Amino acid sequence: MAKIKVQGPVVELDGDEMTRIIWQFIKDRLIHPYLDIDLRYYDLSIQNRDATDDQVTIDAANAIKEHGVGVKCATITPDEARVEEFGLKKMWVSPNGTIRNILGGVVFREPIIISNIPRLVPGWNKPIIIGRHAHGDQYKATNFKVPGAGTLTLTYTPADGSEPIRQEVVTYPESGGVAMGMYNFNESIRDFARASFAYGLQRNYPVYLSTKNTILKAYDGQFKDIFQEVFDTEFADAFAERGLTYEHRLIDDMVASAMKWEGGYVWACKNYDGDVQSDTVAQGFGSLGLMTSVLMTPDGKTVEAEAAHGTVTRHYRQHQQGKPTSTNPIASIFAWTGGLKHRGKLDGTPEVVTFAETLEDVVVKTVESGKMTKDLALLVGPEQAWLTTEDFLAALDQNLAARLG
Repeated sequence: MAKIKVQGPVVELDGDEMTRIIWQFIKDRLIHPYLDIDLRYYDLSIQNRDATDDQVTIDAANAIKEHGVGVKCATITPDEARVEEFGLKKMWVSPNGTIRNILGGVVFREPIIISNIPRLVPGWNKPIIIGRHAHGDQYKATNFKVPGAGTLTLTYTPADGSEPIRQEVVTYPESGGVAMGMYNFNESIRDFARASFAYGLQRNYPVYLSTKNTILKAYDGQFKDIFQEVFDTEFADAFAERGLTYEHRLIDDMVASAMKWEGGYVWACKNYDGDVQSDTVAQGFGSLGLMTSVLMTPDGKTVEAEAAHGTVTRHYRQHQQGKPTSTNPIASIFAWTGGLKHRGKLDGTPEVVTFAETLEDVVVKTVESGKMTKDLALLVGPEQAWLTTEDFLAALDQNLAARLG
């Protein structure tokens, strides 16, 4: 069988521990035999990030910026224990944060739905895709304890020297309290809106924005107004052509509706809401092992895909001792297929998109046929048999070969 030609390059970011081992297998058995592909390889293992003073992460992010597509293996973000374990020069920051800072854009988390894997919310038959605005609000707020009686004032001093704006917030009693000042930028909200609508178009799903604009009339009202303006001026026609809709909802109403609806939409969340709801949704769908993460830039042209889980250290320790493991590779495979689908769309090569969709379908159907790793078997019930990491990957390999014959 002739290999399918992937026109443009794909930037590959290797990672750590058990996911690194699985990543290699995916590449060797599920990608290279079928695709003629130019992979631009960057080793983001903790050892290499340390050796290069994290320059490799910056180089990888710039390569994704240049070529438009990145696929990333899970990586270690070191804490004190990891610094000691690897003898690191310093506690390097999260590579995901570095990449996001260089590319900009929004992270969308999407579940993989498999019919025989029970969901805690059984009515969720289609994906709920959470887009989190990872900028500002509580995460960059200035907050402090107030020791006693006094007045809290917010002051905005214009750069052009014009009259400052002063708002008295509250007068504290003798017992004091706490205070916080938080912010966001119009341009960041605008980029968030563009990325959310672009992702809705890519997935062919309606988009909802949730805020509490009834209480935070100016702050959350700004999110609502900017989203509406971006939608009306840049996306309304494209949405109408596809029969898609956009709607703003109050966060409490949206949470209640999400429990009732079957899924099949992009949910644009402010920073804190996205932090909370992405975990709610992941649990509701059953497993972080079935959750993918896609970073998309506001213009919709650059995508970096990865699994939403960690490096599976516990299984790696078993692997190091020569013991068999049963580690779920599905989200890592979907990182590859997510990147390949975007590459195919950018290049106008539908055969690449079809290959990626076929691989996804093979994975889902393999699990639906009763072959799965231990984490999924435990969700199904005590009677469900499970395969080792190697045996499950071998089953996928066999089924993909049979399908593509």
